[in-house]
Amino acid sequence: MAAEGESTGFNIHPMDQFVVKPLFGGDTIEWYTITNVTMWMGIAVLAIIALMVLGTSRRAIIPSRTQSIAELIYGFIYKMVEDVAGHDGVKYFPYVLTLFLFILFSNLLGLLPKSFTTTSHVAVTVTLALMVFLGVTLLGLYKQGIGFLGMFWVTSAPLAIRPILAVIEVISYFVRPVSHSIRLAGNLMAGHAVIKVIAGFASMAVVSPVVVGAVTAIYGLELLVAVVQAYVFTILTCVYLRDAVGGAHH
Repeated sequence: MAAEGESTGFNIHPMDQFVVKPLFGGDTIEWYTITNVTMWMGIAVLAIIALMVLGTSRRAIIPSRTQSIAELIYGFIYKMVEDVAGHDGVKYFPYVLTLFLFILFSNLLGLLPKSFTTTSHVAVTVTLALMVFLGVTLLGLYKQGIGFLGMFWVTSAPLAIRPILAVIEVISYFVRPVSHSIRLAGNLMAGHAVIKVIAGFASMAVVSPVVVGAVTAIYGLELLVAVVQAYVFTILTCVYLRDAVGGAHH
């Protein structure tokens, strides 16, 4: 009876959807192993190419829906880079646009049934954040030289507390990639886990109507989160880029 109760028990495993699995069998994962993460990152890249390259290959004065979406995203990110990073930051617009599109499509594709949300893994988001962190740091040192370190010295503060503020600024600077990456991965993982838990109650006929409404509402919220988190990651990248190309303003 106990075994039967366990077999018919209500079990929810919300974290199973985040398990990395090899596509071609086996249990061992090496750095060269093609996994579900690899596949869905590839699909995201193909989706970006389909939108930005194939969708705009036949440009017209009266744009198609695909061309309109591509132009809207292009103009939105360009204005963001120009407004936040300044004129000197516009030359790095292609990288920022690519970063935004990759995160956006990875987030949105993760909402499809049976898909895998690559940006829910810290390994992916940390890589993206470190690329931004190292790129901005090297760029700042290249363009400003030793003057780049001046961003850690708050000249507007009283001289007595400047060394303390400098330590705080250095710590906060090196924490950037941590907060930059965990914010993205944490929001997506938490939302998907909640959807899985609530959807698990769909097997209980008594509360099915409530569950359907709850899952629909959570799914709509996750759709918003997918777009907002891509925007937040990108605009923070622009802020960090401004420090490198325009100098810090204290």
